[in-house]
Amino acid sequence: MADLVTALGLVLVIEGIVYGAFPHLGRRIGEFLRTAPDDMLRIAGLASAAIGLGVVWFARAVM
Repeated sequence: MADLVTALGLVLVIEGIVYGAFPHLGRRIGEFLRTAPDDMLRIAGLASAAIGLGVVWFARAVM
């Protein structure tokens, strides 16, 4: 459970840095996400989840 809370905290840190340091980039990303087709977002989300799973698996196996 501690790992899940840590992971969620890291997501918030990364998003906070993007919006805090580069607010114009955050707006551009939001505009793009609003106009992107659902299929494209679905594929990108699943690919991101798979890559994240691979990173976690690799980190757990090595450490």
